[in-house]
Amino acid sequence: MTRSTTDKCRLPQAFWRAAERMGLSAPALLRQARLPANLHVSPDTWLTTAQYFALWRAVEAQSGDPAIGLLMTTRSENAAHPPATMSAFFARDYRDGLHRLARFKRLCTPEELSIEESGAECRVSVHWLQTEEAEPDAVADVILVSVLELGRRGTGRQLRPRRVEMTRSAPSSESHCSYFNAPIRTGCSQNALILARADLDLPFAGHNPELLEMLEPALAASMREIEAQSSLLDQVRILIGQRIASGRPDIAEIADELGLSERTLQRRIGEDGVSYRGLVDEVRRKMGQQLLASDQNSIDEIAFLLGFQDTSSFYRAFRGWEGVTPAQWKGLL
Repeated sequence: MTRSTTDKCRLPQAFWRAAERMGLSAPALLRQARLPANLHVSPDTWLTTAQYFALWRAVEAQSGDPAIGLLMTTRSENAAHPPATMSAFFARDYRDGLHRLARFKRLCTPEELSIEESGAECRVSVHWLQTEEAEPDAVADVILVSVLELGRRGTGRQLRPRRVEMTRSAPSSESHCSYFNAPIRTGCSQNALILARADLDLPFAGHNPELLEMLEPALAASMREIEAQSSLLDQVRILIGQRIASGRPDIAEIADELGLSERTLQRRIGEDGVSYRGLVDEVRRKMGQQLLASDQNSIDEIAFLLGFQDTSSFYRAFRGWEGVTPAQWKGLL
């Protein structure tokens, strides 16, 4: 299997806003997916593919709606898209937009968007680089809908695909039939959107070559960065954050997760001029600030989410970090 260098799926705040609009509770989703309880307060979260799929399965289970991925995607605004995919909306035409989307999609998730033109058709499908596991139906819907929404919003036309192919065995829902307005085949070997090839030549109303010229170098640089393995310190910070609620994360567990000995991990961290204890305090401090700023949890709850034994311990630590109490710091926002 071809693999990218990193297994990182970006989970923006827009996901949680969309879930909330659908009546889904972030804490409940995180519990069911067995993910850290404070993920929803981080401005930009990165998950592994397995974690990302687990979260979407929780969305499917708690919503009970077979079209939940479709609904969460169609009700989002263009502004909710990250620059990596937003640039596709400024493309010259639908074809150009699809290829820009495919090129920069891996800035958000380790997936490859395949665009195959043949005869009068264009087949768009996705391959996940870090797993052999089939994507949840909701994830497949997000991808297929995003591809079609790019064409519809970009051209200003209610484009119809030639057909939609889905791996799920259940019949397509009314929402799917209404949205795609095209034949839907279930029980297929792969999730795919088959477009009319002629539609790819349709121009985008928002074509902006000047803006694309500005975005392109930054996005290309980001691609080079993500294609290189993320730094050891970044990986350690992520793993600490995922374990922080259980108390002070054990360095031996972190080292084992990274395939290193504890001694080697300590040495490599020290080469960057920091200590493991310092990284734990750094992560805990940043997460504490995010939780306080989000205004979704009480100070007692925040102390628990940060792995402190009691609230007074959190107060002492926070005063050491910021020179003021959590309540005082919050009042300064």
